Amino acid sequence: MRRSPTFLAALALFSSIWKGNAHQNSSGVDLLPSDFSTLADRPADCPPCFNCKLEAFQCLQFGTCNQYNGKCSCPAGFGGDDCSKPLCGSLALGKERMIREGDQCDCKDGWGGINCNVCQNDRACDALMPEDKEGVCYKERIVVKQNFQMCDVTNRKILDQLKERKPQITFSCDAEDETCNFQFWVGRIEAFYCGLDTCSFSSSNKYNKNITTYRCEHINCACVPGRALCGEEALDISAFLREEIKGPATLISQLTEGGSSSDGSKFDEPAMNGLIKSVFGDETITLQCESGECLYRTDVPGYTRPVKEINTPLIAGVIAGCALFVVFVILLVWILSRRSFNIGPIHLSDDSDDELERLMAEHRPASLQFDNVSYHLNGKQILSGVQGIALPGQILAIMGASGAGKTTFLDILARKNKRGVTEGNLYVNGERVLDNEYKSVVGFVDQDDTMLPTLTVHETIMTSALLRLPRDMGISAKEQRVYEVEKQLGIYQIKDQLIGSEEGKARSISGGEKRRVSIACELVTSPSILFLDEPTSGLDAFNAFNVVECLVTLARNYNRTIIFTIHQPRSNIVALFDHLILLAKGRTVYSGPFASCQQYFSNMGYSCPPGFNIADYLVDLTMHMETSQLPAEESHPPAPDVASAYARTTSSSVRAIKSIRSASNMSLDTSSYGSYNEPAHRPRNKRKQSIKQQQDRKLYTRKKSSASEPMTPRTDDEASDVNDDREGLKLSRQQGQVPPQVLDDPHQLPPPAFGDPGLEELVTNYAQSDVAKSVHDDIDGAVKSALRANGSTNASVSALQVTMRGYRRTSRLSQFAILSKRTWRNLYRNPMLMLTHYAIAILLAVLSGFLFYGLTDDIKGFQNRLGLFFFVLALFGFSTLTSLTVFSSERLIFVRERANGYYSPITYFAAKVVFDIVPLRLIPPVILGAIVYPMTGLVAAWPEFSKFLLILVLFNLAAAAICLFIGIVFRDGGVANLIGSLVMLFSLLFAGLLLNHHAIPKPALWLQSLSIFHYGFEALIVNEVTYLTLIDNKYGLDIEVPGASILSAFGFDVGALWADVIGLAVFSAAFVVIAYAAMHILLIEKR
Repeated sequence: MRRSPTFLAALALFSSIWKGNAHQNSSGVDLLPSDFSTLADRPADCPPCFNCKLEAFQCLQFGTCNQYNGKCSCPAGFGGDDCSKPLCGSLALGKERMIREGDQCDCKDGWGGINCNVCQNDRACDALMPEDKEGVCYKERIVVKQNFQMCDVTNRKILDQLKERKPQITFSCDAEDETCNFQFWVGRIEAFYCGLDTCSFSSSNKYNKNITTYRCEHINCACVPGRALCGEEALDISAFLREEIKGPATLISQLTEGGSSSDGSKFDEPAMNGLIKSVFGDETITLQCESGECLYRTDVPGYTRPVKEINTPLIAGVIAGCALFVVFVILLVWILSRRSFNIGPIHLSDDSDDELERLMAEHRPASLQFDNVSYHLNGKQILSGVQGIALPGQILAIMGASGAGKTTFLDILARKNKRGVTEGNLYVNGERVLDNEYKSVVGFVDQDDTMLPTLTVHETIMTSALLRLPRDMGISAKEQRVYEVEKQLGIYQIKDQLIGSEEGKARSISGGEKRRVSIACELVTSPSILFLDEPTSGLDAFNAFNVVECLVTLARNYNRTIIFTIHQPRSNIVALFDHLILLAKGRTVYSGPFASCQQYFSNMGYSCPPGFNIADYLVDLTMHMETSQLPAEESHPPAPDVASAYARTTSSSVRAIKSIRSASNMSLDTSSYGSYNEPAHRPRNKRKQSIKQQQDRKLYTRKKSSASEPMTPRTDDEASDVNDDREGLKLSRQQGQVPPQVLDDPHQLPPPAFGDPGLEELVTNYAQSDVAKSVHDDIDGAVKSALRANGSTNASVSALQVTMRGYRRTSRLSQFAILSKRTWRNLYRNPMLMLTHYAIAILLAVLSGFLFYGLTDDIKGFQNRLGLFFFVLALFGFSTLTSLTVFSSERLIFVRERANGYYSPITYFAAKVVFDIVPLRLIPPVILGAIVYPMTGLVAAWPEFSKFLLILVLFNLAAAAICLFIGIVFRDGGVANLIGSLVMLFSLLFAGLLLNHHAIPKPALWLQSLSIFHYGFEALIVNEVTYLTLIDNKYGLDIEVPGASILSAFGFDVGALWADVIGLAVFSAAFVVIAYAAMHILLIEKR
């Protein structure tokens, strides 16, 4: 095999230089090959006569010459006349060792190396002991008596140049003589050798690392003539070795527990280092050595494991870094919270107005028809036979007393999910529309305001606009639309104020302002049909009128359909109604044009008194019809002492009676004051009626008509021909005397109009009226018109179903970005939970590090490790109970926003999970692990530290995912907290510390596979202890116990580290998916 020309040329250059410098000092040794050449002509059967006492012969390996026989005394492992031959077998064979034949020795069992000098096990050393036993193969590199090492050269460039001819070194030292010898081999053939003297041997033992150093002051080297580097192929460095290699020389070896990239040995000698650096580019010769020395057991050096070193500066730096991180978070939160919420001027593009106009104009007007709407819940009839029409550009008001079914009826019209059974026909422009498509073009404002308290008014409305306005609509146009709605509803001046809450520290906006913000969130989308449940609730009279006026403007200017429930509106609000539905106990008292309402009830004999609000009168009428029952024996005329009792009452209903002219004309009798002194037990037919009874009788008793039969109720067209001042100005105060056809006749009263019989009469009269017939005809006409428009004149009405498309909403990715921004704002404006997690992580990390400081490698240290890991996992397991509130605090907000079509549930879930995981589940375990790990002195290696943090993070995620699922399933916070705590305690029981794996009954063994504490605890302890050797001192003896055997005794699987890590990851992912499925299925609006 030929070596690289570059390599040979470089070495030849150095050889020629050293030969030129040392030519004048050359000795007879240089002539040794030529001297031997004179013997080449001798017969083959005549061996050369070797005599080391002659100058022509020399002992290699710096062996000594025996003065008696002229033979060389060779060092161990070498033989032959001149000590140039490696010996095989083993050291135990002594002089019986055989000279190597070929290029490789056949060593005895337990021995290794080129010349079989290095022991490999204790049994191999028994033959060298006095009693052939108690031998120990001492593999530490420190020299006790005579140490042997076999080393492989690891310099990459040397290996590349020599190719298949492997470079190796044998090294042996004698402690008594303080000498060493060194041989360099190429392809198992010795090239040159060195002898070292005045040697010292030292060892530096650290907790997990040993460093041994051999230092020899003098070194002499010589070549084996004709070998590699020493004359073979015209390459000879013998002069360099002889003249330049003088010492001092050192051999430094490092061995790290568990292995390290810096482990190995290196041979240093100044001149040799210069040659290596110049030719190969390395600083020195690097080696990988195997050491062995046979000792009697009692000669083995005593070893005391040094106390583990704790890196105090690192600990201080980590704690300071974590503290600075928390300070940074606090400052960031403070800056963000103190920053003005005013977003500054809006820079609108030229196309913004066009986009808004297109939004308001490009839509299909939607009229809503409904017929025979009924609703049953738990066998109880809530609504029955309600019908009506809501037209584009008009307002439909639904009125009734409390409990009349207004909200239930509005929910049905808006197609909300109801718990009961809904019946009836609902049409849009005379056609049936699918629920999903119907909900995309309607808006719904709930009676209760549910908004995030940490957002401003503008941010709340803007979020609704970004999520629900058309995808192709620009941001500036959407923001302009938000500003327009804010100005319309009178909330522009408070747009930069936080919504706030009663529990929060910051001042919140008023209840009326919150109401207008809720309406603005729906108005901003300009829906075709807008439903509102009590839109004026909580508002003063002025703002209530502004809200309704805004709705009227939206309806009339942009041809929208507005439907809302309202309770006792002011007269100026009532004047804005176009259609009215009056309900009582879920039944229709009136449904039709509001303009015909007053005339309709007047024709029935229930005339609204002059000066009365028609809305108040009708609601009170239905309420009295539902709840009051007047006994027959009390139906006599009222006593003439009304005025005196009236003067002593402050009832609002009594004050209203002033407007009734007939009451003002009654005679007054001052003697009636004495009626309060009359005994209560006088006969019932002699008792005087109370003021309340007299008022109710006067207001809500049906009047007799002047005609023999009641007038037929008129429709709008019929009513327009009647010259009645009350019809033209239905809310104005009536002038003059009461019309004769409605005069009171106290002596000829109809049957009592109170109680269910009266309500039944109202419902029956409406069902038989021309108004009801006109509404029914309009519904049938709209349906037939839709059938004709679709070319299906003969089709069944029930079979007609069309598609009603809304505009495209924003994409899911954009929804996630918008919701993430909202969630982040909510987080940093309410930072106490996040900061508490960080503070607890730092404080408990320092406390744990102080209590478990500097864990030792003994049984006590093992127990402390178990306690440390158990405590850390328990801390994170129970701290994740805060995940129970991730969705509970916003449950109602999510349910309503989902029902109103704000976003896809998965985008909301992803935003919430991400902003719960990153700040609360990833950062705290990293902070705690970074502090605890160096303070307690766990295995100081990056792989183990990285796995430690990975296990903590995955465990935290798994526990948080479980609590997240529990918080979604259980609505009640107390129940969720109890269930979450029990789940954690159950999992803690099977961790492996409280209950040994082998002690668990086989039928219950599967429960351990459900314990995340088991996965986390086993992974942490296996990662730490598997490769440790624990020492226990008993009776003066150090008993070494492998960590793996102790783990097995505790029931841990030493090979399950990555299986446990995968188990934690699977739990995390599985429960996140299950939590989403639970949210998707359970958190649905059911009203």
